Amino acid sequence: MSVVSPSSPSDEDLAAVAENAERAVARISEAKADIARIIFGQETVVEQSLVTILAGGHGLLVGVPGLAKTKLVETLGTVLGLDARRIQFTPDLMPSDILGAEVMEQSADGGRSFRFIPGPVFSQLLMADEINRASPRTQSALLQAMQEYHVTVAGHPHDLPRPFHVLATQNPLEQEGTYPLPEAQLDRFLMQIDVHYPDLEAERRILLETTGADQAEAQVAMNAEELMDYQQLVRRMPVGESVVESILKLVRSARPDDTSSATDVADLIAWGPGPRASQALMLTVRARALVDGRLAPSIDDVLALAEPVLQHRMALTFAARADGHTVRDVIQRVKETIA
Repeated sequence: MSVVSPSSPSDEDLAAVAENAERAVARISEAKADIARIIFGQETVVEQSLVTILAGGHGLLVGVPGLAKTKLVETLGTVLGLDARRIQFTPDLMPSDILGAEVMEQSADGGRSFRFIPGPVFSQLLMADEINRASPRTQSALLQAMQEYHVTVAGHPHDLPRPFHVLATQNPLEQEGTYPLPEAQLDRFLMQIDVHYPDLEAERRILLETTGADQAEAQVAMNAEELMDYQQLVRRMPVGESVVESILKLVRSARPDDTSSATDVADLIAWGPGPRASQALMLTVRARALVDGRLAPSIDDVLALAEPVLQHRMALTFAARADGHTVRDVIQRVKETIA
């Protein structure tokens, strides 16, 4: 397999990456096992959430109420050893409720000065619950934090803790009184993770294990420093030329101006994913390989992550929607060109 890397790693570098990856796989497997003791029937959701965090990004969890989205984020915070906080987004939430504010204080000698009181965004794992229920002004308060990892309050920048991740939840029902996330903010999310109903056996286990007197509690499996080491390891993992070409072909085929695709999906797309989608796939396929215990990603990883990475970064034309086409259908047709 030909290896593509900006820094052209030597054999010694690749050997070091392999050695570190083997240790990381063991620790990540422990974390997955701990999460599986709390969250039942959502293996794909758990995997994609771990991939999002290991890739250093933010995730948007979309699903109807009662599917353990909040519980998942709380469990991830505990298992990964992160300082986790939660914000319940409501229409009357203000930007200062997220970022913090400067207050004037008077000292004993009568002097006055401003002191910054940090908001809940100053955490390592921020849960933005029902993010689309806040006003656009409040939603935009997270834009700078998610992209630049600092916030500006009263003209003064304040760095956020590292690592910093946002896992937001969104209810696809009850759209009255909500504010759809703008495209610029959607693009800040590395992946949109769809949370579906559990299967029969998983729901049976939920009934038996969560309604008794004793319930399992999440345990710490690693700490923030370890997690950041694994995030750097993801960026050092080798990627084959075939995987890089698959990512490029997939993303470029999902754009309205693409003329190289063998399908006619370009006519159905109003706007498509930009280079940030390619970057997201490049990182997430590596992270998925690591979560699955492999030392390099494959084309199967690209196909598996195409939908969560692309679906919130593209939209169909009015005519396409009128004809019954969906974004997922279009992504499936694009995937067939590289399968």
